[in-house]
Amino acid sequence: MSEGSNLEVVRLYRFNGDSKVKAFVDIAVGDFVVRGLRVLQGEKELFLGMPQEKAKDGKWYNTFYPKTKEARQDLTGVVLAAYKE
Repeated sequence: MSEGSNLEVVRLYRFNGDSKVKAFVDIAVGDFVVRGLRVLQGEKELFLGMPQEKAKDGKWYNTFYPKTKEARQDLTGVVLAAYKE
């Protein structure tokens, strides 16, 4: 995602307690909304989990993910900044 991309957090629902899941997030990418991103507590820091769907083989697969490392960094930065507000 570049600086000109329209990326914004449209909903952020925080969880209290000891769960590794700290929040569910919906984002807007241009005119599209992606639901089900998660802010998760890792061993050292917070990270962003992508929406997933369980397949017939019983495994979980991401249904949305950034195409490049830079896009992942931009997305993570926007979501974690909104979470920390």
